[in-house]
Amino acid sequence: MKQFVSPSDPTSQEPSSDRARRGKAALKTQAVETPSWAYGNSGTRFKVFAQQGVPRTPQEKLEDAAQVHAFTGVAPTVALHIPWDKVEDYAALAKFAEERGVKLGAINSNTFQDDAYKLGSICHPDASVRRKALDHLLECVDIMDATGSTDLKLWFADGTNYPGQDDLRARQDRLAEGLSEVYDRLGDGQRMLLEYKFFEPAFYSTDVPDWGTAYAHCLKLGPQAQVVVDTGHHAPGTNIEFIVATLLRENKLGGFDFNSRFYADDDLMVGAADPFQLFRIMYEVIRGGGFTPDVAFMLDQCHNIEAKIPAIIRSVMNVQEATAKALLVDRDALSAAQASGDVLDANAVLMDAYNTDVRPLLCEVREELGLDADPIGAYKRSGWAEKIVAERVGGEQAGWGA
Repeated sequence: MKQFVSPSDPTSQEPSSDRARRGKAALKTQAVETPSWAYGNSGTRFKVFAQQGVPRTPQEKLEDAAQVHAFTGVAPTVALHIPWDKVEDYAALAKFAEERGVKLGAINSNTFQDDAYKLGSICHPDASVRRKALDHLLECVDIMDATGSTDLKLWFADGTNYPGQDDLRARQDRLAEGLSEVYDRLGDGQRMLLEYKFFEPAFYSTDVPDWGTAYAHCLKLGPQAQVVVDTGHHAPGTNIEFIVATLLRENKLGGFDFNSRFYADDDLMVGAADPFQLFRIMYEVIRGGGFTPDVAFMLDQCHNIEAKIPAIIRSVMNVQEATAKALLVDRDALSAAQASGDVLDANAVLMDAYNTDVRPLLCEVREELGLDADPIGAYKRSGWAEKIVAERVGGEQAGWGA
């Protein structure tokens, strides 16, 4: 195998080999949660594209997720989406997952796929619709109790399309009231993770459009409410790493939904559009003390034209690569350059880490974990893709139904 070499700054107090060694140790502890819906069929706003071998049940999604974990070693949990993953016995589903080497992770609610939610869910002007949405969110907490999940992840499509359509302040009041009721239902060790999205599907106003709105509501709710940063939910040019740094500073960063975007919220593979941005985000996570189980690294992606399982494996590898580069930043040299006002040297420290080929390092990490150095190649050789195409015949494939 090619020898891993990291750039070394003679002014640094820590040799590059020591940073690489610490980086390897940290990478072995990393965990990336995969989403159940990414294993199902998805597509554009106009057409969902079916693929052979796609899961038909939550159990088959978990079987595929277990393959991702088996070949990467760092994808031990699977997020569920209700009602897409609804079953009669959630404790049995949790046991099914554990028997295959994974666990159930965050529970994601759905308050956007019902005719009643045309004008919103917990922000809707009709109290009966708000009650319907809240009952669903409380059901999701019940599911958390049954599965042992700790995170309730909320995203609302609520908003308006026209000026005057509804009272903007009243909608914030309804939002606060609904979130408070759900928050009060949380048990010990459970969290509410509030996601934001600056537009879509409501194009005049969105009720949770940005990190500031999400932060304000979470701050008022209490310590068990934190913000989720979806990397696709920002206007072009937004400095996402600044948001990450600020939320970490305030102890309000609950997790990430990792994906990429070329236009609006594409939910493409993380690191596909701007791997340098992913590196910058991961550096702020590490610098801010967020590389812990308290900050959830989750994927939120739709694999429309590419094979599902290899795409998810590649996504996990992309997160690993960005993390490895961020761990190699010479923070002593960076701090010295920043303190002296040397703009070029400070930037060069970051670029040295980013431009390092960390693939040999990650191969070493996998081999030391007893895994194949090439997860994609190992998956292709496993025969799983052919097995599921042959066996998953008939029935209704999972998907989001557009």
